[in-house]
Amino acid sequence: MNASEIIQSVVVPDLRIIHYPDPRLRDACVPVDAVDERVRDLVERMFELMFEHRGVGLAAPQVGLNVRLFVASPSFDPADRCVYINPRIVGGEGKQEEEEGCLSLPGIYCKIKRFQTVTIEAADPEGRRFEETCSDFHARIVQHENDHLDGMLLTDRMSPVAKMGNRKLLKGLEDEFAAV
Repeated sequence: MNASEIIQSVVVPDLRIIHYPDPRLRDACVPVDAVDERVRDLVERMFELMFEHRGVGLAAPQVGLNVRLFVASPSFDPADRCVYINPRIVGGEGKQEEEEGCLSLPGIYCKIKRFQTVTIEAADPEGRRFEETCSDFHARIVQHENDHLDGMLLTDRMSPVAKMGNRKLLKGLEDEFAAV
């Protein structure tokens, strides 16, 4: 399926955040082939869910759609809305290690090493390409959400010690998923 078919196949208002270990979180994402009103509706719904669940970023796979798109709000201000369609990180510099969480792994937090500054190319909600350089927390969000588009989760970047420390929460999410 191409991205348009994937997006057309869902009822956007019914989308919900999915949790680990849902296999859709591991799917490789396909590029958005046309930025249209349906994509903009998806972006709006993703912002609603992100703010409702007190997140600062949300990728399409986290709502069960394997398309290359994510939204972010580094300040958690509804006026601070960043949209990245078909993003590609083209550069990174420096290092930072800070605690991260994920809306698809509720209650799980761990320190993750990331670039301090990244440059990303993407399209906006009108389909216009842009390049942006982000630093610190914004760079962390961009890298985390971009990982989702490649089927990579926070658990893949956790240290063995962090995995051990979160094993009960991870097992609880696995049991919850298996019960559905």
